[in-house]
Amino acid sequence: MANRPAVLMRLVASAYAVAEKAGTIVQKVLQSGELGIVEKSGANDLQTLADRLVQKSICASLSKSFPKVTIIGEEELPAEAVEEDLIENGQSSLILQKSCPDEYASLKEEEVKRNRKQNMVIFHLSQLVVWVDPLDGTKEYTEAARVLYSPVYIQKPEQPYRATNRLLDHVTVLIGIAYGGTAIAGVINQPFYNYQMGAGASLGRTLWGVLGLGAFGFQLQEVPDGKRIITTTRSHSNKLVIDAVQAMEPHDVIRVGGAGNKIIQLVEGKASAYVFASPGCKKWDTCAPEAILHAVGGKLTDMHGNAYTYDANVKHMNSAGVLAALRNHEYYLSRVPQAVLQALPSN
Repeated sequence: MANRPAVLMRLVASAYAVAEKAGTIVQKVLQSGELGIVEKSGANDLQTLADRLVQKSICASLSKSFPKVTIIGEEELPAEAVEEDLIENGQSSLILQKSCPDEYASLKEEEVKRNRKQNMVIFHLSQLVVWVDPLDGTKEYTEAARVLYSPVYIQKPEQPYRATNRLLDHVTVLIGIAYGGTAIAGVINQPFYNYQMGAGASLGRTLWGVLGLGAFGFQLQEVPDGKRIITTTRSHSNKLVIDAVQAMEPHDVIRVGGAGNKIIQLVEGKASAYVFASPGCKKWDTCAPEAILHAVGGKLTDMHGNAYTYDANVKHMNSAGVLAALRNHEYYLSRVPQAVLQALPSN
C-alpha cells in the first residue's frame, strides 16, 4: 500500500483545488454584474460579493479537510453556515504525486507534546497557518466591472472581458501556507489570465510553489541584464513610495494593483523589483507570493531587509512596507533612502 502523501502536500493540493474553484466564482460574479460592493475603510478599500463568497469557500473547504490548521482570512464575515456548493473536496493529483521536501515531510496537522512530570499528553494546534486573500486587487476588479457594464461596452458582447489598462490581470486569489512563522508554500489563482485572447481562449491559471521543491504553473524568466524595472502600487502611492522608487534609478516603473500580480511580474521577467515603502499590505497579501518567490530563489522583506513572520498571533499589517526581487535584492535594499527607513517602523 502506497504511503499517504505528507500533510503539507495534501494541504497544498487542497488549496490548489479550492483556488481553482475560487477563480470560477470570481469570474461568475463579474459576469453577473451584481458585485455587491461595500466600502470597508474608504474608496480604496472595497469588498465585493466575490470577496465574501471566495473566502467562505476557501476557509470552509480547508477547515473541513484540515480542522486543526489555523486559517486566517482577510474579510471579517459573520459566522454562518456555508452553502454546500461552495465546498471543494478535491485535491490536485499532480501535486499529490510530488515528493514533499524532507524538512516538511514530518509536519503534523496536530502536534503532540508529552508532559513527563505530570505524565500527560497535550495536544496543540499545528504551527501550520493558512493566510487567505480571497480577492487581491479588488479595486481593479470593480473598476474593470464599471468598464464592462458601461453602455459603450454592452454594445460589444462578443468581447467578453474587455477592460482598459488590463485591469483584470491585476486580480488574484491568494492562499499562503506558513509553518513556524515562515511562508513555506503558496497558491495564486489568476482568474482572468488570457482574457484578452478573446472567445475560445482558456481563461485563468493557477501558480503554486513550495520551498525546497520549486514553483509551477508559469515560465520563470528574468528581466534582461542591466535593466531596472520597478513595479509598485497603482492606487496607494505617497511621497515615501515615490522617493523609494526614484532612489532605485529605474529605467521604467510599472504601477499596478495587487501584491500577487506584482510577484507574478517578478517571476515572469516583467519587473526587477517590487517596491512599496508604506504600510498597507497585510500578511494575507504577502504570504503566498513570498513563498512562490522564495521557491525560485527570490526574496521578499520589509524595507529594512527584515523578514516578515506569519504565525497565528502576529499583527496583520506589514507596517514597514515591502521590498521584493527575483535577483539582486541586496542592491535594491542598499538604495532605500535613509529618510524612508526612518519613517517606517522596523519589525
